[in-house]
Amino acid sequence: MKRALTLLTTVALAGCSMAPKDVRPAAPVPPSWPVGDSYLRTSEATLPALSWREVFRDARLQTLIEQALANNRDLRVAAANIAAARAQYQIQRGAQLPQVDASLGITERRGNANTIGNGLGTGTGTGTGNTGNTGNTGGNVGGGVRTNYSTQAGITGFELDLLGRLASLTRAEQNTYFATEAGARATRLTLVGDIATAWLTYASDASLLAVAQQTAKSAEDSVRLTRARLEGGIAPRTDLRQAEQTLATAQNDVARQTSALAQDVNALRLLAGSEIDPALLPASIEQAAPTIAAVPAGLDSGILLRRPDVVQAEYQLRAANAQIGAARAALFPRISLTSVLGFASTALSSLFDGDAFTWQAGGTGSYSIFRGGAGRANVRLTEAQQQAQLANYERAIQAAFRDVANALAVRGTIDAQLRATQLQADAAADTFRLSEARYRGGIDTFLQSLVSQRSLYAAQQQLVTVQLTAATNRVNLYRALGGDSQLEVTRDGPQPVGASGTAATPGG
Repeated sequence: MKRALTLLTTVALAGCSMAPKDVRPAAPVPPSWPVGDSYLRTSEATLPALSWREVFRDARLQTLIEQALANNRDLRVAAANIAAARAQYQIQRGAQLPQVDASLGITERRGNANTIGNGLGTGTGTGTGNTGNTGNTGGNVGGGVRTNYSTQAGITGFELDLLGRLASLTRAEQNTYFATEAGARATRLTLVGDIATAWLTYASDASLLAVAQQTAKSAEDSVRLTRARLEGGIAPRTDLRQAEQTLATAQNDVARQTSALAQDVNALRLLAGSEIDPALLPASIEQAAPTIAAVPAGLDSGILLRRPDVVQAEYQLRAANAQIGAARAALFPRISLTSVLGFASTALSSLFDGDAFTWQAGGTGSYSIFRGGAGRANVRLTEAQQQAQLANYERAIQAAFRDVANALAVRGTIDAQLRATQLQADAAADTFRLSEARYRGGIDTFLQSLVSQRSLYAAQQQLVTVQLTAATNRVNLYRALGGDSQLEVTRDGPQPVGASGTAATPGG
């Protein structure tokens, strides 16, 4: 009965934990997105899980993203970090279980007849003649080598985790592992967004190059016409010089945009982790921008709890919480058990006989009487670290809210800006055609034609810039929400916080 009560008490105490209870703090952001002139009015419906294939619909861009997810070196670093965190968790979890060691030993002892033989000789030396030398004979026979065999297995230093110190350390490592998984998912999310942005940037630079080449060709025609008019005595030399300035500006832009396209390819190659097929590159921003789908408008700010960086911050907060429990438990005594079972014999044939069996069992208790206040200071340290992680978690939510709000602010006005810029470019193109015709007909001066040409060039460049801004805004909103189901960890990793409420436990 006493043994049963002792066992039940030990088991009950082993389930104790001195760690504070994990409580997710309230999100330090408003319950809904801001609404106003520059914001889209949104409903309070929960946003369903997104996938990058739904947002990025161009097959060429999807191929680039798949290539990057397979070959990007940052993702390989993240995968190695996950493996390291998983192994560290398994190492710490192993400390909660008994460690069983086994050994097999053979020892030999060599000595002279007086040393070894005295212990083994059995002669009495009481006979007649040579019989009295029996003891010495036994000594000589016993001298030389003596062999001992032994084998044993046992539990060494198994700590009874009565106050949950080891359990708290294990939970800390487990949450660190989960945080690393979430960090890797954040890396994948960022990579997908970077690939899409770089792809759109290439498309924008391709359009700007086309605009510059078109303007250069038009400027060459103007220079040719103006030179002819100058030679005919109709136009002044200033008209020719002004036309040459416009041509030189366009030619400079052609060279600059050509370099920009090459740099865009280099950026995509780095993100993809390998060579890319030129056929996967877009021809213009006009072609690429419509393939980026808009994210649904009905968004609840609670969706931010699914962002990988927010999930990572929450797991780091839980890990810091568990460290407090470990530090508190370290203030109390530690109890360890040791047991050894084995066999020892001077002959291998009799090693496992009953008389060769040995056993040993014991327990030790340790307690630091004086450490200069280091134990309680360690508790205060973990509590301060937990408060820092709490602030980091709240800041992560606030930063996520800001990212989404900024993206929505642009989204609320970008369509109107795009329409206005398109009208401006159309008007500038018509003005240039009319001015050039009037100049060729001798009605208007070359200055008016030149001004309209420069206005058209600036309007075309501005239109490309706004088209790029509109497309990248949709990319930024996708990345700010962070709810891509195809990038979530599904094997031995955490589920999205707020989705299932639980997380898978890594195997070992």
